[in-house]
Amino acid sequence: MRPALAAAGALGGLGLGLAGAAHVWARHVEIHRYTLREAELRILPPGARTRRVLHISDIHLLPEQHRKLAFLEHLESLRPHLVIDTGDNIASAAAVPALAEAIEPLLRRPGAFVMGSNDMFAPMPKNPARYLLPDPRPAGLTEPREPTLPTAELAARLSEHGWKDLTNTRATIELGGLEVRLAGVDDPHLERDRMPAPPSPAPRTPEHGNVLQVGVAHAPYRRVLDAFVADGAELILAGHTHGGQLRLPGIGALVTNCDLPRQQARGLSDWQGVPMNVSAGMGASPYSNYRLLTPPEATLLTLRARRPSDVG
Repeated sequence: MRPALAAAGALGGLGLGLAGAAHVWARHVEIHRYTLREAELRILPPGARTRRVLHISDIHLLPEQHRKLAFLEHLESLRPHLVIDTGDNIASAAAVPALAEAIEPLLRRPGAFVMGSNDMFAPMPKNPARYLLPDPRPAGLTEPREPTLPTAELAARLSEHGWKDLTNTRATIELGGLEVRLAGVDDPHLERDRMPAPPSPAPRTPEHGNVLQVGVAHAPYRRVLDAFVADGAELILAGHTHGGQLRLPGIGALVTNCDLPRQQARGLSDWQGVPMNVSAGMGASPYSNYRLLTPPEATLLTLRARRPSDVG
């Protein structure tokens, strides 16, 4: 009996030790391991020139996060043709000028953005176990209320050099031989999403003939993804999930904080045949500032023309 008890005690101690090591890694190491994830998609019309799209999301910035700011500044060196920001940029009002300064070179490139709930409401302590519930949102989260963060100032800083605000609206960006038609919604996590009506009259096909339709949202709820597909999207971009924020070996993400399947919590997958990139994002709430097996990231998508054999 005593050897069995000793073995059980040793295993228990080992388990506690591993849990402690994982906690230290998640909170003090991995949360700062900023990563560029690269992927390639052949979704452009045949003959269209290759275009690079930088997808950033869930920055959750505090102005004292200097390593995160340095990573944001580095992204300009990628020379993207288009930047898409899928929200949750800040974690305090003081972060707005710091964010604008760090991404100022990117703001001068063609781009567009939507907002997340953390661009409107300051983070608050939450019970982590809530994320395991079927609907993890606190009571009253979706009720109309005034923002506690400077959302209007943030939107103004993001759009001052030409980025398009896609809050429940559409926009078109010309990338020199490729017309990108964007449809965006306000944060579905707050149930503020309203799919914009189809343009009327229908837009003319550009002279070069190359068009790409893109759906943009913060939280990838199924109803929104379905609406983008019905709208004709050829690419969907979203964030919100933090890649699960905490992943386990052999299991992956435990939650997505929405109704998206767990296996689609980060990276490229497809939704009803449409390519979808869900960014794991760069940060987390200051009250749950940890990541395990899902490092903070930005994504560079290289879009290439479809091969003639892929058409038709």
